Amino acid sequence: MIDSSAGCVLLIWRSAGRRAMMAGMVAVDPQQAQSAFAQAQQRWREAIEAHRTAPPDAGFSARLRTLADAALEEAESCLAADAAGFEWPPHRSANSEPPYELRPGTGRRGPEELWRRFDIAVGELGRAATGRDLQAVARAYQELGEASGELATAVETEDRKSGLLPARARARASRRSA
Repeated sequence: MIDSSAGCVLLIWRSAGRRAMMAGMVAVDPQQAQSAFAQAQQRWREAIEAHRTAPPDAGFSARLRTLADAALEEAESCLAADAAGFEWPPHRSANSEPPYELRPGTGRRGPEELWRRFDIAVGELGRAATGRDLQAVARAYQELGEASGELATAVETEDRKSGLLPARARARASRRSA
C-alpha cells in the first residue's frame, strides 16, 4: 500500500446523517477536508517517489523523516476527512510493494527490530486501504509515520557515528567563561 502509482485518491462523501458530530467535537468543512487530504496525498506521493529514485546515500535518514512526516500528515487528513463525512474508497491492492530501498532484504540501514515494525505497518496500511474505514487508514498511516520516524532517528544516529553524515556541531557557550 505504500505505492504511489495509483495517483490521487478521491474521498467518498457519506450521507449527512452519518456526519453528525458527537458532543464536544468541532465540525469539519468538507471542502477543507478534501483540500487537506489532496495536499497530504501529494506530499505522500513525493515522499514515496524520493525513495523510488534514490541512490543508497547519506540522504536515507532524511528521506525516512520525510516519509514519516508525510504519513503523519496523511493520518491527520484522514481523521479530518472522516469527521467531515467522507469515507476511504477501497482502491489499492493489499500486496503493493514499497520502493526498493524500503523493502526487506535490500541492505536497509538501521535496527532490524524497527524495520520489522515498519514492515508490519506497511502491511497494515495495505490491508486498511482495501476497506472503506478512514479511521483504520488513519491509524495505519499513524503507525507507519511513527515507525518511519523512529527509523529516521536511528539511521541518522548510525550515519553520524560512522561518518557518513557529519557530527552535529556542539554549543560553544561552555567554552566561554568569564
